[in-house]
Amino acid sequence: MDEFRLVEKLMGSAFELIIRDTEKAGAEALLKEGRDEIKRLENLLTEFDKSSFTSLINENAGVKSVQVDEEVYQLIARCIGLSNLTQGAFDISVGPLKKLYNFKNEQFVFPEKNAIRKTLSSVGFKNILLLPDNHIFLKKKGMYISFAAIGKGYAADKVKKLWIEKSVSHGVINASGDLTVIGKKIDDRPWQIGIANPDDAQDVLCFLPIENASIATSGDYEQFFMWSGTRYAHTLDPRTGKPVTGIKSVTVVGPGAELCDALATAVFVMGVNVGLHFINQLPQTHCLIINDKNEVFHSRNLNFKYAEK
Repeated sequence: MDEFRLVEKLMGSAFELIIRDTEKAGAEALLKEGRDEIKRLENLLTEFDKSSFTSLINENAGVKSVQVDEEVYQLIARCIGLSNLTQGAFDISVGPLKKLYNFKNEQFVFPEKNAIRKTLSSVGFKNILLLPDNHIFLKKKGMYISFAAIGKGYAADKVKKLWIEKSVSHGVINASGDLTVIGKKIDDRPWQIGIANPDDAQDVLCFLPIENASIATSGDYEQFFMWSGTRYAHTLDPRTGKPVTGIKSVTVVGPGAELCDALATAVFVMGVNVGLHFINQLPQTHCLIINDKNEVFHSRNLNFKYAEK
């Protein structure tokens, strides 16, 4: 059976949409519907358009609340729920801290402790208030939110829902390597998802078979720096204001892309032991972690196999 695909840069990422079980005209129409849905969400959530809800919320931080669409309100509510669940390891208000760091500068200098401490006062999910009638208020000036760690997952879930309602039974939404799959492959086997070696993106370390599920990876493949002999990731711990150490890659598998997207970041921040313990408490959710010594750790009952060399 033919495979139809659409590739486009959306939400700042390369999206690839694939449908395998529909005639050409129907598949192409569904691919365009999927793309249009992602574009709609990008316009809704982007922080780079002054007219978006995200920008309006950020612009009015510490000043007044902003009324948003029900969809945006519920997404922010879920983000706060995830922050509570992960004890602050996932936090959509982490943005101000990122301005302190330049991970692409080879002559990297750590920010001063006072600068980190001062900036931390503008970070914290507990300062995001959910008010009646879909109003959002950021309590402190200088705060701002971003959906960078969850937006692509949310968009993938929305496209999957749209396609399933239109009877798609074999499909893939690929957001720069974070995958959401519908059903099995046409040969009735699970999709085999390759996990890259953190030190060589062309080298597949292992394979995870998935069906009707999502997979998201958070890694420091290209954005990290060495400081006093320690490797620091570009991911920041919202609680300390400092870059994460000890982990190169976290992959999370679960029923929904939004949750996997957020949890991959959260587990990266938590570290190996806390992260595995956390994931093992969640239903239908699994993870694979590669630490800075290239050792592989995984949650209970994760089905995977190492690539043959």
